[in-house]
Amino acid sequence: KRHWILDDNLRRFYRFHKNVQVPVNDGTIFRAAEDFVDRYENVPLAGFQYKFFCNASVVSPPFIPNTRIYSCILIDNSLVLPGGERWRGRYNEDTDLSLRALKAGHCTVLFIAFLADKIATMKMAGGNTDELYVDDGRLQMAKSLVDQHPDVTTIVNKWGRWQHSVNYSKFRGNKFVPRKDFKPQTGSSEYGMKLREHGNPAGHKKGDSVK
Repeated sequence: KRHWILDDNLRRFYRFHKNVQVPVNDGTIFRAAEDFVDRYENVPLAGFQYKFFCNASVVSPPFIPNTRIYSCILIDNSLVLPGGERWRGRYNEDTDLSLRALKAGHCTVLFIAFLADKIATMKMAGGNTDELYVDDGRLQMAKSLVDQHPDVTTIVNKWGRWQHSVNYSKFRGNKFVPRKDFKPQTGSSEYGMKLREHGNPAGHKKGDSVK
């Protein structure tokens, strides 16, 4: 019914619980995300927020509705968009996909409760770094999205490089449609996840908590 598409520069995954980033050791958070979006008829795209956008000093909701889904994407196989295309273009395919789904009246779910640890753009050799981002590639990438979606996209300079900037407020009115056959469970579920202490997980200091 659905499939995941993951970038190849994702290092680890986390549960963001009580403002603590807790590394996870299996695919439980993927199952929890799948179950959540299956509650609705109109959520063809969902995914995990980047780890570096969340920290202990900011109170965050468990998810953000109707925004971009990048790098770690759960896609409904039945998704059909105007024109019949799903992926298109050379640049910003995930942003374009998110915007076309939202413009078609669908909803998206960006989970904050679950995080992906992604290597920063242009820090990893190969792939897009060598082929798309060289020379004026960043500017061309931003321009391509403005050409596709001029109603919500502008070009800005952030972190010393050209970026696209998308105004997603236009899609706040997209409403979730619960499945008629969905029956919510009573109480809460941790999906069997338990907090455990490990000596020194890869990439983490001794004493860090791991789920």
